Amino acid sequence: MASLASTKVFVKGSRTELGFQPSDLRGLSHPAVQISVQRRRCNTRRLEVQAIGNVFGNYFKVATYGESHGGGVGCTISGCPPRVPLSEADMQVELDRRRPGQSRITTPRKETDTCRILSGISEGMTTGTPIHVFVPNTDQRGNDYSEMSKAYRPSHADATYDFKYGLRSVQGGGRSSARETIGRVAAGAVAKKILKMKAGTEILAYVSQVHKVVLPEGVVDNETVTFDQIESNIVRCPDPEYAQKMIEAIDAVRVRGDSVGGVVTCIARNVPRGLGSPVFDKLEAELAKAMLSLPATKGFEFGSGFSGTFMTGSEHNDEFYTDENGNIRTRTNRSGGIQGGISNGETIYMRIAFKPTSTIGKKQHTVTRDRQETDLIARGRHDPCVVPRAVPMVESMVSLVLLDQLMAHLAQCEMFPVNPAFQESVDSAINGSLLTPNVA
Repeated sequence: MASLASTKVFVKGSRTELGFQPSDLRGLSHPAVQISVQRRRCNTRRLEVQAIGNVFGNYFKVATYGESHGGGVGCTISGCPPRVPLSEADMQVELDRRRPGQSRITTPRKETDTCRILSGISEGMTTGTPIHVFVPNTDQRGNDYSEMSKAYRPSHADATYDFKYGLRSVQGGGRSSARETIGRVAAGAVAKKILKMKAGTEILAYVSQVHKVVLPEGVVDNETVTFDQIESNIVRCPDPEYAQKMIEAIDAVRVRGDSVGGVVTCIARNVPRGLGSPVFDKLEAELAKAMLSLPATKGFEFGSGFSGTFMTGSEHNDEFYTDENGNIRTRTNRSGGIQGGISNGETIYMRIAFKPTSTIGKKQHTVTRDRQETDLIARGRHDPCVVPRAVPMVESMVSLVLLDQLMAHLAQCEMFPVNPAFQESVDSAINGSLLTPNVA
């Protein structure tokens, strides 16, 4: 049936033909007016739905772009507050922690990952307009992927990208490459800085497991562990003894052309109370989505996680008490700083599991794009274990979630005066103002 958009109406007069919409006909009352209606068959078009999938956040919004072996990668940040002191150096610190080639236990690809801020900054301050960040790719070796253009790498995204899109960027895995996370880390550096300035929030992550080497519970104190302790070794484990064991485990598989996985633990200290919203936007749900959107992730847990299933309610419950300052606190923190989907002011801690790197240098059985069985020895440069470089990625995604939730909380719950009997206003933690230009 033709729609109104495909109907043409002509009013015939002595010299001209004037086009009217059907609703205009009610104003024509002269008996000499002749109405001619012509219907055209609409061309049937296939409905095309373009899924985005490259944008994260609601208030502090980040869009990443680029492929592993394209011209470059980066991000566009929308919703950043104005008057925040920001420079490329702020981002570069975090990008240097993520970059390849930083040690023998990471991919040997040599990239400086030098970032350029192309918009959104004036005289060292954010303007409130979109911030565009670009990082060029300088060490591409597309020929390393010639075999993989025909054969699927086991457990990689090669096959599923073909299944979904019907074509893919072969070199380096395209958007499925961890190189996409450069945009996340650059944006996360901004979020991390704002959180520190506004609320004194500190986000730290470290490696707590590599393959079968597991950091025992209690060896690292999440309330006192420092950035320097984490960065003191190439595996980013704050305990020197277990760090060495982890490095040896990675070296053992690296020389065999194989890979191993591991676990990253992340903590967020001084998180304001009240972040997160019932019921579908619970804080842990937002964190879970962020963590599981990272490449190679296979599991997420916060607080007591799966170990809590072995406890009774009386063992697991975090009892409340009033501290010396009159603040309501919990004596234990098995809830992981989140109750009912809302932060309670205690330290948030979570663990993220990363699988062994899919691309390895050992022969594997697979099939080609034309469905022929074959053997494949993958070429290219890849991490024997992704977890050391995943640490800044995890910190960045947690920062993006917490800032987005903080902005939502301020917009909804602090628009009018807070209820002092229960609520605490989110005040700037350093020097009392976002306008302070020399905040670290």
